[in-house]
Amino acid sequence: MSTQPPEFETILYRTLDAVATVTLNRPAQLNTIVPPMPDEIEAAIGLAERDPAVRVIVLRGVGRAFSAGYDFGGGFHHWGEAMNTDGAWDPGKDFAMVSARETGPTQKFMAIWRASKPVIAQIHGWCVGGASDYALCADIVIASDDAVIGTPYSRMWGAYLTGMWLYRLSLAKVKWHSLTGEPLTGVEAAAVELINESVPFERLEARVAEVAAKLSRIPLSQLQAQKLIVNQAYENMGLSSTQTLGGILDGLMRNTPDALDFIDTAAKDGVRTAIERRDGPWGDYSQAPPERRPDPSHVIEA
Repeated sequence: MSTQPPEFETILYRTLDAVATVTLNRPAQLNTIVPPMPDEIEAAIGLAERDPAVRVIVLRGVGRAFSAGYDFGGGFHHWGEAMNTDGAWDPGKDFAMVSARETGPTQKFMAIWRASKPVIAQIHGWCVGGASDYALCADIVIASDDAVIGTPYSRMWGAYLTGMWLYRLSLAKVKWHSLTGEPLTGVEAAAVELINESVPFERLEARVAEVAAKLSRIPLSQLQAQKLIVNQAYENMGLSSTQTLGGILDGLMRNTPDALDFIDTAAKDGVRTAIERRDGPWGDYSQAPPERRPDPSHVIEA
């Protein structure tokens, strides 16, 4: 039976039988990340964790994209006094906020990783920047063939946060993508095992539902035991310390002269201009030819 969903600002939450679905719900902004989205994702995962009827969680985005990453058009104004002092970015506050368990967005998104129940990420359209970091925290990632997954912040204004790119890819592949920032289509991401599989967009929701239904037939304790042992193996590889370093470097890379110029350009001339300068020489992301961009007609309904 479906339950009455709680009210959230940036996401939707619903349950149906054994599956809880968390849907990013800022379609006009391509589901970009602003407060309180990290807190709300963590809260929704918590609801699913505490619901004895739920065995599987699905994470998806409504509209034309899973998520286009952090919204940086206005610098740090979204985060208010948590990252600013007298209206200006405060690197000391940045460090404290990002590294603290209760306030760090990465730690909020890691609720996906920490959940005892399996999480399936359903990826379509853009899944870039910080959105790719947290989508890859899911246990199973299924994308549409034309989805675009990447970290343009590799070129400017950021660093790996959750570290999932590092732990999911081979050394050769992660070196390439960390240094170039080049994105992958859903097909390419599946081929290098960054994600589990890709399917034509028309089959995406059905395929995710099929996998969720199959998993929900397995005893919950069995699912939890298997997720725990796999996660623990990666925790033993130093995942936590990698994330600590990632958060520190991410803050530093936001305060270089080049990064400050980048954000000033975005604030004064618009995000589009800043992105054109960053990605234009590479001819990818929004600067790619149509066949290398998600099909804008591929829309997920709420």
